Amino acid sequence: MDMPLAHLDRPFDYLVPAELDAEATPGVRVKVRFAGQLVNGWLLERVEQSDHPRLAYLEKVVSPVPVLAPEIARLARAVADRYAGSLADVLRLAVPPRHARAEKELVGAAPPPADTTPAGPVADTAPAGGTTDPAPAGPAVEAVPVDPRGWRDYPAGPAFLRALTGGRAPRAVWSALPGEDWAARYADAVAATVDGGRGALVVVADARDLDRLDAALTGTLGPDRHVCLSAALGPARRYRAFLAARRAEAPVVIGTRAAMFAPVDRLGLVAIWDDGDDLHAEPRAPYPHAREVLLTRAQLGGAAALVGGYARTAEAQLLVETGWAREVVADRATVRARTPAIAPTGDDPQLARDPGAATARLPSLAWTTARDTLRADAPVLVQVPRRGYLPSVACADCRTPARCPHCAGPLALPSAAGTPACRWCGRVAAAYACPECGGRRLRASVTGARRTAEELGRAFPGVPVRTSGREEVLTTVPAGAGLVIATPGAEPVAEGGYGAVLLLDSWALLTRADLRAGEEALRRWLAAAALARPAAAGGRVVVVADGALAPVQALLRWDAAWFAARELAERRELGFPPAVKMASVTGPAEAVADLLAGARLPDGAEVLGPVPADEGRERMLVRVPRARAAALADALHAAAGQRSARKAADPVRLQVDPLSLF
Repeated sequence: MDMPLAHLDRPFDYLVPAELDAEATPGVRVKVRFAGQLVNGWLLERVEQSDHPRLAYLEKVVSPVPVLAPEIARLARAVADRYAGSLADVLRLAVPPRHARAEKELVGAAPPPADTTPAGPVADTAPAGGTTDPAPAGPAVEAVPVDPRGWRDYPAGPAFLRALTGGRAPRAVWSALPGEDWAARYADAVAATVDGGRGALVVVADARDLDRLDAALTGTLGPDRHVCLSAALGPARRYRAFLAARRAEAPVVIGTRAAMFAPVDRLGLVAIWDDGDDLHAEPRAPYPHAREVLLTRAQLGGAAALVGGYARTAEAQLLVETGWAREVVADRATVRARTPAIAPTGDDPQLARDPGAATARLPSLAWTTARDTLRADAPVLVQVPRRGYLPSVACADCRTPARCPHCAGPLALPSAAGTPACRWCGRVAAAYACPECGGRRLRASVTGARRTAEELGRAFPGVPVRTSGREEVLTTVPAGAGLVIATPGAEPVAEGGYGAVLLLDSWALLTRADLRAGEEALRRWLAAAALARPAAAGGRVVVVADGALAPVQALLRWDAAWFAARELAERRELGFPPAVKMASVTGPAEAVADLLAGARLPDGAEVLGPVPADEGRERMLVRVPRARAAALADALHAAAGQRSARKAADPVRLQVDPLSLF
């Protein structure tokens, strides 16, 4: 049943009445009576008999379309078990809400895939277990010529494509070169898989990346050879796209996080681009990460896997070090030829020439680099970690951070003549006075993209200034002189590459209280620096940071693998993920203590905390060796089931491998 209660996370048997026998096939949506209520469910399997002597009848088949594919049912069960969640929650993520009109349009066009399961009087219903519904046969897969030219910059690249074409299941962690057309390389890998008679699934972080991959695949495979799935499509279009994937109308499915559970006929390749982007983490229970779901699909289905990016996460490095995947990287000579000239502003030579470089927001090196690039009629990209005008302000007299008198949230200025307002509750603080000194003047604590654009526009009069951020994300910019101010992830591609890239306010990334602060800073820097021209063509990158810091060193050397190995070694020594498995238990203090008291944690489990969480709650962390990850998830799920069975009032949030520990 579609009831996400931990103690009901199992299938239930129902009798199938004769009038529903033809429509009640595995994978269809149904309605059943449970505890006196009519609830939604999934028909998982038809069997001849049940171990239970008295059974209720199936009430209704909501739709005769078997939208839940058998392999997705198995995957959903595995994901629920891994994340200590319920199958009902996972299936809510896996299958989009039904849109009757869209379903009627497609069902009228062609019959649904036939079910060869022998009809029986008993049906297992509930979001759990496997099903014997066969995958639809799908159209014949046409061979697509694959040109491995783009992969020849990576010694293992051509062999990877040959393995895909040959029907094998290679697993690769790919470090992309600067300036690499990653979408074209993914299109090459997908085409090789299709050429081998199999399908492919690719997941990207956002709509902009999806558009780029969509264009690359259309150019490589031709039109109507892939399906795009994204929650941003809207209910009707998303459901049409999902049904097209379920009916195997195309051999390839691409999409954002919503596509990680998409059905793909004869799946031969799963791929994810930029797995460190936090958009890949599902914010709804049981909080699965797209990378882990795709790798689980590869493991269950014997498919190939490709994890790619300019940066490399510690999780991807673990795949390499354990031998589960092989790294695909360029040799150092190729890396040097493709990399722009990168320089920090906080090392000793720069400090000798410019003593203010350690504290200045735009040191002389960054300013002269921008000036020279603009004089050469080339665009300059400026990456700023924060959007807005002045997203954080402080008292100009005593430097105390300015906070909302109502909710204690941070105050921000929307414009030069704007009134300070709270970023949490939105209240305007027109009469703000510092509680420490009584001062009424404010100064910038953090400078946003709009203020940066205003400052640089004054510094370089007559030069076009464009901003790219949440309000408006630019896709491309022209090749001529111009300033582009962008927040991380919103950097547009410049025709011919940027002549210079300036990475400002590095402290805002590096000083975050987060386990992944260094990894995330490097990921954002590499993504921006990859848009610059090679050094031989005049491309330059300036990072406003101390060159001795490990993330800055990795940027200077363009060596994401070195930093990932270093990061993983440090986490292994300190006992942090992914070297170990951790789960967070968050809720009211009494509820958290109640759940942990009832959990039969595996031997060697360490309980850490409590630490304060949001909204007056607290968080406890449970740490175990990776070999006991399944036992930890089972124990937490069972404890949650005990609480739901006795109808405990206060909810507790369980997260296995949470993206943030602090």
